[in-house]
Amino acid sequence: MTTAEVIHEGLAFGEGPRRRDGRLWFSDFYRHGVFTLDPDGVETKVVDVPGQPSGLGWLPDGRLIVSSMTDRKVLRLEPDGSLVEHADLSSLAGFHVNDLLCDCQGRAYVGNFGYDLHADMAQREIPTILADETAGATSLALVHPDGTVDVAAESVRFPNGMALIDDGRTLVLAETLRMQLTAFDVAEDGSLSNRRVFASTAEQMAAPDGICADPDGGIWVATALTPTVLRFAEGGEVTGSVETSQIAYACAMGGERGRTLYAMTAPSSEPSVVDGQRHGRIEAAEV
Repeated sequence: MTTAEVIHEGLAFGEGPRRRDGRLWFSDFYRHGVFTLDPDGVETKVVDVPGQPSGLGWLPDGRLIVSSMTDRKVLRLEPDGSLVEHADLSSLAGFHVNDLLCDCQGRAYVGNFGYDLHADMAQREIPTILADETAGATSLALVHPDGTVDVAAESVRFPNGMALIDDGRTLVLAETLRMQLTAFDVAEDGSLSNRRVFASTAEQMAAPDGICADPDGGIWVATALTPTVLRFAEGGEVTGSVETSQIAYACAMGGERGRTLYAMTAPSSEPSVVDGQRHGRIEAAEV
């Protein structure tokens, strides 16, 4: 097992990490903003997102899009600095919108909680929630570049992190409450088909949250229950492990060789524990 190094502290709850233009971009739920971290460790705020930011992506012309969780929208950052509505997912999302993955055509796949998970966790134990197939059942959204919205996949449980592999021909989705990575074929129009299990994460007690693909097509999974990021090969074999200082909730690949794993960590995902606090960290390891 490789041990990650803490490279930045003082976040409330970091999400949606992405490497772009030599910097690490990320959202912070409870500081309500999108930030960058440069190679010297300098943090810069890019934009305020009052509705709580999560997933990040870019349109082909370079404009940033970000999921705005509590108002169930995807917002777009214009060149003049204004943040405008890109897509409204309120008719499709069962609760807060969540992670987002943008392809090279500017199509965005957007997950959502499906229901109020934290309220459920206050009443039921996690094994009970995981066994309830209705908990978090919802749809994965496909947002086209013009902002129109389609259903990409139905009956997914708490659709969360995503990664494109096989030169964009396969989308891998983290179904957090199904404890499973689910793969789909991606058509030229962005529609998904041929749903199948890429890997079960149940044996490792990993509730897959944020995920990312490495250059070899392996999927790194922030486990959301333990201070660990695991690498899964198709079929479910665990082929890598990175230990973090606290629970890992999201991850990204980058660096000069494309083999630096970045992990967003926090002591908990419970808002009452992390909102208003600054215990979140960014950790990194060479894999």
